[in-house]
Amino acid sequence: MSRHVQITFDAHDPRALSIFWREVLGYVHPGPPGVELSDGADPLAAWDEFLTRIGVPAEERDARSAIEDPAGQGPRVFFQRVPEDKVAKNRVHLDVRAAPGLQGEQRMSALEAECERLVALGATRLRRFEPEPPMSAGFIVLADPEGNEFCLD
Repeated sequence: MSRHVQITFDAHDPRALSIFWREVLGYVHPGPPGVELSDGADPLAAWDEFLTRIGVPAEERDARSAIEDPAGQGPRVFFQRVPEDKVAKNRVHLDVRAAPGLQGEQRMSALEAECERLVALGATRLRRFEPEPPMSAGFIVLADPEGNEFCLD
């Protein structure tokens, strides 16, 4: 029997990091439990109202955040506040498939275009790896706003 997974990020600012990854992955913030969101409603504003209503102290309202694949295919991504800084390279990282089916210069051009978009959102470009057939089609390594490395693949 297979299992579903959730990917969890430790973060200083879970809400801000979830907004960044929402834009990277094309995910959405789910609404609070038992709250029906109308079309166009801001789920983060709904969370603020929900947490206020149930008495969560203001300093704890940004302790966690989550995003989900609107199609229900990909894993849920959860962000939790931690006090410590990131101090070393990730042992696990995400590969964001930004150029599926593309090869050579067409692939690298698509990766570069996506890299520009993500840098504008707050990512940091770290390095580019050129294609080395047959083992590597090429990729770009970036870091999210809190320094977590990921690849555009």
